[in-house]
Amino acid sequence: MNRRRFLKTTAILSSIGAVSGVYAWQIEPFWLEFTHVKMPIKNLPSHLEGKTLMQISDIHVGDYFDYHFIIESFKKAQNFQPDIVVYTGDYISYESPKQFDQLQEVLNFAVKGKLGTVGILGNHDYGINWKENIVAEKTFNLLEGAGITLLRNEETDVSGLNIIGFDDVWATNFHPEKVMRDYNPNKANIVLCHNPDVCDLPVWNGYTGWILSGHTHGGQIKPPFLPPPILPVKNKRYSAGKIELDDGRMLYINRALGHKWQIRFNVRPEITIFNLEKSI
Repeated sequence: MNRRRFLKTTAILSSIGAVSGVYAWQIEPFWLEFTHVKMPIKNLPSHLEGKTLMQISDIHVGDYFDYHFIIESFKKAQNFQPDIVVYTGDYISYESPKQFDQLQEVLNFAVKGKLGTVGILGNHDYGINWKENIVAEKTFNLLEGAGITLLRNEETDVSGLNIIGFDDVWATNFHPEKVMRDYNPNKANIVLCHNPDVCDLPVWNGYTGWILSGHTHGGQIKPPFLPPPILPVKNKRYSAGKIELDDGRMLYINRALGHKWQIRFNVRPEITIFNLEKSI
């Protein structure tokens, strides 16, 4: 290759890199995707067939990106008029009490289900090093005040759908045995669990059904045809999307609406809309 061709090739590659960098920083982090997934559930009441359940996860309100994107996304989500809405944790990226004011601003536009709205906490909702219970309690109170029922190793019935919610495994209140010891397989059940690594822990008491998680953000960066280089889980199989587990459980990992850092490549922010149907 002569010098002129070398310089031309270098300039082209540099331009491609610059464009890709701008895309990953300024475009994809704000390019929301609504993903539609069928959700067959055992024992689902007939009146819930055809209803929708919307999952929103990891909004990460704070100073790491313009959180008004979350408000605009909530407005778009409201147009779907979901029947049930579930939030699967990490509402804030906590650094100071300022995040509570920011979260309150966002929650003024919270998406709510016609039949019910339920959530769980994530690790970031426990503040620095996931150990600040006072941060979790303040976050809990803001969410409850916005009409979101928070489950902390508890269950609640939403029009015949039994929603089980675990508190976060990295934080200070992870006690799934409190709710799973009374697990009733004759109900129509789903589980909300922020960190999908919990799927590999011996806490399930024979549960077979759907588990809705978040936490991973799909890695936020995924080279084409390759797995994400960074995932905050032990089980690197747990990246994003629908994963059938060996014992009959079905895991869905939402790619997150917000971001810990404002960069995404090949992993668009997501809100998931599940279409409920009765499992055969």
